[in-house]
Amino acid sequence: MSKILVAGGCGYIGSHTVIDLNDNGFNPISADDFSNSHERMVDGISTLLERPHVNYRVDLCDMDATERIFEENPDIEAVIHFAAHIYVPESVDRPTKYYRNNLNNLLNVLDCCEKYGVKNLIFSSSCAVYGNTKVLPVTEQTPFGEAECPYARTKQMGEQIIRDYCTAHPEFNAVLLRYFNPAGSHESSKIGEAPILENTHLVPIITEVAIGHRKSMTVFGTDYDTRDGSCVRDFIHVMDLAHAHTKAVEFLLHKKNDSNCEVFNLGMGNGVTVLEAINAFENVTGQSLNYSLGERRAGDVAAIYADTRNSREKLGWVPKRDINDIVKSAWDWENNKTWLYEEV
Repeated sequence: MSKILVAGGCGYIGSHTVIDLNDNGFNPISADDFSNSHERMVDGISTLLERPHVNYRVDLCDMDATERIFEENPDIEAVIHFAAHIYVPESVDRPTKYYRNNLNNLLNVLDCCEKYGVKNLIFSSSCAVYGNTKVLPVTEQTPFGEAECPYARTKQMGEQIIRDYCTAHPEFNAVLLRYFNPAGSHESSKIGEAPILENTHLVPIITEVAIGHRKSMTVFGTDYDTRDGSCVRDFIHVMDLAHAHTKAVEFLLHKKNDSNCEVFNLGMGNGVTVLEAINAFENVTGQSLNYSLGERRAGDVAAIYADTRNSREKLGWVPKRDINDIVKSAWDWENNKTWLYEEV
C-alpha cells in the first residue's frame, strides 16, 4: 500500500480524499493543525477507515515539525497539498496572513520533498486563478486573469512556485488541480463540510437556512444573461472531487504524465444556476427554503464553468453525481452535524 501524505487532510476536501485513497488501496496519513477544521472530524474519518486515522497536528509553516513527519515516514510516495487558508473576505482583510500561510507551508513541503526524496505532488488549486474571465467554458489554457482577492493570488503564486520547482527538478512530478465549486458530503454523513469560520458557499448556506441555523438567504442578482437570471456555477460533488485526487496520484505513480507539471480542471463541465440549486434542494428534500431575491453583489461573475475534457481523457476521471446527489448528501450531513452548532 503506497503511503500518501495528505496536507490538510482533516478539512473538507482533504478528509473525503483520505477516504477515497483508502478505498482505492492507498495508505493515507494526514497533517492538519485544525486551524480551519474540527478535531472531531478525525473520529468520522477513523470510523470510515475502520481503524484509527494517523494525523499529525502540525502547522506546516513550522519547518521543524513538518520535517519530523517526513523523518518518521520515509516511505511517503506522494503528497496531496490542501493546507491553505481559503476565505475570500478574510483574505481581503488580512492579506499577509494568507500570503504567509499559503506560500510558506507549500515551500516547506517542497523543501521536505527534496530532502527526503518524495517525487510526486498533487496541488489543490482553484478556478479563482482565472479571475473574472469572459471565456467559457474555461480550459486549462485560459490565461490567468487579475486575481479578485489575495486568496486567489496565493493560488496563482503557488502554481508558479511549483512550476519553477519542476523546472529546477526535472525528476519531480506535479499535478495542479483547479477546482470549481465543491459541495455535498460523504454518503455516510460521517464527514462533511464543517469550517471553523462562517460558511460562505451556496450549498451549505442553503442547508443552514433549511435547518434553521440561518433565518434566510438572498439570491444576489436575477437579471444576469442566464437561463433564469441568477448566476451560473459549476458544482462538483466532493466525493467525485476526492476521487480525482486518487486518479492524479495513480497518474503520477504509473508515469502517465507527458510533462512533469500538468494541469487539470475539475468540475461537472456544465453550470447550475443559483435558483436551479435552490429548486433542486426543495424538490429532493421536500423542504421549503426561506429566501429572497436581491440586487447583484459586487465581484460576482455571471457564469463560470469548466471544460473537463482534459481530466476525462488523461486522468480517466468522470464525475458520477449530479446536483440532486449534492444537495441530498449535504442535507443528510446538515442533519448529522448538530454537534457543530452546540460547540460554537
